[in-house]
Amino acid sequence: MKYPTIIMLGCLFASGAIGRSDAVLAAERKAKVLRIGHTLAEDSHYGVGLKKFADLVKAKTDGTLHVEVSGNSKLGNERDLIEGVSLGTIEMCLVSTGTIPSFSKEFMVFDLPFIVQDRKKIYRTLDGETGREMLDSLGGKGIKGMVFFENGFRNITDSRRPINTPADLAGLKIRVMENPVHLETFRVLGANASPMPFGELFTALQQKIMDGQENPLFIIKTSRFHEVQKYLALTEHVYSPAVMMIGNRVYAGLTGAQRKALMDAAREARDFERKFIIDNENRIIAELKRAGMVVTSPDKAVFRKAVEPVYRKFEAEIGKALIDKVRDS
Repeated sequence: MKYPTIIMLGCLFASGAIGRSDAVLAAERKAKVLRIGHTLAEDSHYGVGLKKFADLVKAKTDGTLHVEVSGNSKLGNERDLIEGVSLGTIEMCLVSTGTIPSFSKEFMVFDLPFIVQDRKKIYRTLDGETGREMLDSLGGKGIKGMVFFENGFRNITDSRRPINTPADLAGLKIRVMENPVHLETFRVLGANASPMPFGELFTALQQKIMDGQENPLFIIKTSRFHEVQKYLALTEHVYSPAVMMIGNRVYAGLTGAQRKALMDAAREARDFERKFIIDNENRIIAELKRAGMVVTSPDKAVFRKAVEPVYRKFEAEIGKALIDKVRDS
């Protein structure tokens, strides 16, 4: 006679109903799902930061919003993600600023080599009026720019030789993002630069289609580039922010309370992700050395001098006032 009771309790435990109120269960059933896509691994800085974001959104909205994080380019490369958010086929994404100039040229300023040399100083610009104006420039594309996460300072890896001076880049086939400033920077440095979707990069390096690439330390480590690249040069030639964005129509469809919770969660997750990167960079360098990479620290002043023509070429397109504002910060 006890079996029905046991079966009933088993069903309750299986459904997770015990210990959760009817209100919570109802909210979960009605939760609006926001998919947020990115191109990196789950254990990358993006993945860690977005998990924090998802947890914060759930807590701040009492479960009425559910953020579903999708990494590893499962929803497409960065251009696909931005276009998806613009068209409304994807709710949200987190992408590096390197791809955004096709949608708003103001973001090209961050691609100028060595324009940012102190990340903590640039935070004030990114989180202040200038950053807000840049994020708002995406509005005409159907996108609401929310906050600037961090991608980090970009460094160069290759499989051919250590890089200490610009001359060491001569003739190397380097993968870069589909970005005119990045292409011109490496052309000026003497490399044979070619754009390529990030999802294809590991195989291209493995098969020697490309000699090298440039990315922040976290991406180099979590993408396992150390398995197919021998040399790492800590050039820190570009500081790369990342933009969290949401479709305008998706954002407008939320309640006022949900919009506030979403923005508050984005700011908290942004600060968490930035600190996570800073706290772990030295550890990553040590791990890459233990994995067999030869790490060099080139004289950045020599590289800065070599890339001066890049500023002259793009000054009119980006705007001298914006360049000066970011440089002064």
